Amino acid sequence: MQRERVEEVLQKVREGLRKEGGDIELVDVRDTVVYVRLKGACGTCPMSTLTMKNWVESSIRKEIPEITAVQAV
Repeated sequence: MQRERVEEVLQKVREGLRKEGGDIELVDVRDTVVYVRLKGACGTCPMSTLTMKNWVESSIRKEIPEITAVQAV
């Protein structure tokens, strides 16, 4: 159930990332931590750390408050 909710949020984020030539893959959800992989242009972008914190993590935590962190793998 948790994984499905995270995937729904990531689908919204994915739209913006694809406009920039990137993508995001949900790797795992363990307890309250989400593990994702940035792909395409986002995987090598120097701003990827900011993208993870300011956009991906904040989007997920806004819609699923029980998530405590999002980690890139």
